[in-house]
Amino acid sequence: MKRSILLAIGASLLSGTALMAAEPLNFNRISVFPVIRNLPEGADPAKPTVSEIIAANADGTLLVYTDSPGNRVGLVDITDPAAPKAGGAVAVEGEPTSVVVVGNKALVGVNTSKSYTEPSGFLGVVDLTKKTLEKKCELGGQPDSVALSRDKKTVAIAIENERNEEHNEGALPQLPAGFVSLAAVGADGDVDCAAVRRVEVTGLASYAPEDPEPEFVDFNGKDEVVVTLQENNHLVIVDAKEGKVVSHFPAGAVTLENVDTKKDGVISPTDTIENALREPDAVRWLDDDRFVIANEGDYKGGARGFTIFNKNGTVEFESKASFEHEVLRAGHYPDKRNKKGVEPEGIAFGKYGDDNLFFVGSERGSVVGVYKDEGAGKEPTFLQLLPAGGIGPEGLLVIPQRDLFVTANETDLRKDGGQGTTVAIFKRAQAPAVYPTIVSGNDGKGLPIGWGALSGAAADPSVPGRLYVVSDSFYSQGAIYVVDAAQKPARIVEKRIVTKDGKPVANLDLEGIAVRPAGGFWLASEGNPEREKNPTQSQIVRVDDKGEVQEVVELPEELKKQATRYGFEGIAVAGEGDSETLWIAVQREWKDDPKGHVKILAYNPAAKTWGELHYPLDKSEKGWVGLSEITYVGNDNFVVIERDNQVGDAAAIKKLYRFSIAGLKPAAIGAKEIAVVKKTLARDVLPDLKAANGTVLEKVESFAVDKDGVSFIITDNDGVDGSSGETQFINLGKIKLD
Repeated sequence: MKRSILLAIGASLLSGTALMAAEPLNFNRISVFPVIRNLPEGADPAKPTVSEIIAANADGTLLVYTDSPGNRVGLVDITDPAAPKAGGAVAVEGEPTSVVVVGNKALVGVNTSKSYTEPSGFLGVVDLTKKTLEKKCELGGQPDSVALSRDKKTVAIAIENERNEEHNEGALPQLPAGFVSLAAVGADGDVDCAAVRRVEVTGLASYAPEDPEPEFVDFNGKDEVVVTLQENNHLVIVDAKEGKVVSHFPAGAVTLENVDTKKDGVISPTDTIENALREPDAVRWLDDDRFVIANEGDYKGGARGFTIFNKNGTVEFESKASFEHEVLRAGHYPDKRNKKGVEPEGIAFGKYGDDNLFFVGSERGSVVGVYKDEGAGKEPTFLQLLPAGGIGPEGLLVIPQRDLFVTANETDLRKDGGQGTTVAIFKRAQAPAVYPTIVSGNDGKGLPIGWGALSGAAADPSVPGRLYVVSDSFYSQGAIYVVDAAQKPARIVEKRIVTKDGKPVANLDLEGIAVRPAGGFWLASEGNPEREKNPTQSQIVRVDDKGEVQEVVELPEELKKQATRYGFEGIAVAGEGDSETLWIAVQREWKDDPKGHVKILAYNPAAKTWGELHYPLDKSEKGWVGLSEITYVGNDNFVVIERDNQVGDAAAIKKLYRFSIAGLKPAAIGAKEIAVVKKTLARDVLPDLKAANGTVLEKVESFAVDKDGVSFIITDNDGVDGSSGETQFINLGKIKLD
């Protein structure tokens, strides 16, 4: 009996172990550190900050990042990576461009150039314990990338001597030429300044050979340094022991198919680019014979992806448009800045357990692709896409000994009310990937459906998990997306363009959608009457199931006179037939509204009559507060999204409120006495947003309740323009709404 019990227990444990082993290994974000928390005493918090290139100490508990505007490097204590702490900053007497760490010393490339024609800089040795710059090794030019050999005995510095893009339209050559520097590193991280060696790389590239511009360097295990000459579209291999070039070859060109090249407000990956020069930025060795480059482009080219080369010059793998398509599916495609597409710039490589992984950062898409290197001659496997945790990931850092990965996100948009510079930390574990939260499938041509700027949602009354979501005026064509929210991540399965006589309708700013009981949809278009050129007004638009416009309802003149640019932000339907009534949430106060109160408009399509109620807004210590959505939940009850316009630590009001119209009669437009609804908190969604372990996003813009009573909220990513592009599609489950 006892033996049978033990065998049963053993079998159960083995079965459990097998199940655990079957769980996928994924990276998920565990924290974001805003660089503004790490300012030195006396620094002006209003000035921009940067976290550009980032490194870690040997045990991966201390991060060091470059902050070029502040002429300093910043330190972040990640002893607990889920709760990073400010570690202070060290002034470096110039603009830091790159950093590596040896022991308790940081070796920092520092640019001190007076001008493009008088480049200068040094390799600084920073004592991380004393937090002082203790030595400067002059380099005779402007440093860019810094790399450390595997044995930590040699440091390589790419001396770019970058071109002036304003001079002669940025054309090369622009002397002085760049080169590569090599320096010996002691066991304590000290550098012998007198023994710095210079390796010339002029005369190698077929384009502008007299003006090489080294961009990035990296060591393999044989003390060979691969160097990217980005503008020259060339790759160089340097023997660091001998201090000489051993081989070099062109980075080449790629013909790209199914990419979007037009800045027309339409994501349409149907174009072709012939012979796009790769023009690589970052590079990392995958082993002693192969390396991967990020084909950002900075001059004439940019192949929008990555390439794996053998050091003999042969291409082992070319990603073409595949990486860009993954970014597009996740809603991170930067349509307004698409000359270089998603602009892959950063590359990192690390061995996590038995897996050789490399990471490709999209600067403009603010995401990172994770790939598994399957070995020589084999196609790498795409594993997942990570949200950068900020805007413009520049530095990518692997810390495999702790199963961590880090991004340094350089763009600071605080002056415009956006996100600041951040350092984001991810951990690899046996768990499902939690991002993306929504992706797109393919269209009828087999190409990924482009999307972004989701701004209003409604549920299908008969199909559980089916939502209809609209995008706003960021795109030139209004669209209705059919979403299968039962999948995880949620999946956009269809895109219906709003048309009139078969042609896309211009000047729509769709902020709300409601399913019409008789078929089709009611759409709320916000408009902007305060715009100098082509001012528009808020409208109600009735479309059929395919998105063809059937009717446009304009505001009555009495309302047009009072309207501001903060107009319609949601629409809901109650009743049907002659009693069908549209209820519309106005975002902020119009000219005739008392302070702190916004309009809830009522429109009866059969009678063509308007009425209004007032909704009382919460008060905020910062910025403004307004409504972003309205949803009918039955029995005269509605739910609205009420939010402030703050991000990150400043975000305070992100709430779902319920109110009833029972016993209330909407007042005629312009009436002096207008009933005020009484609101009740249904859910504070700020904790739901914080659960993503990132910067709290500003625009919670969509709410819907499906047929089974499951509630969803969706954030608006502003079309990846001045934002991280992150969309949070959150299943709230069944919450009490009556």
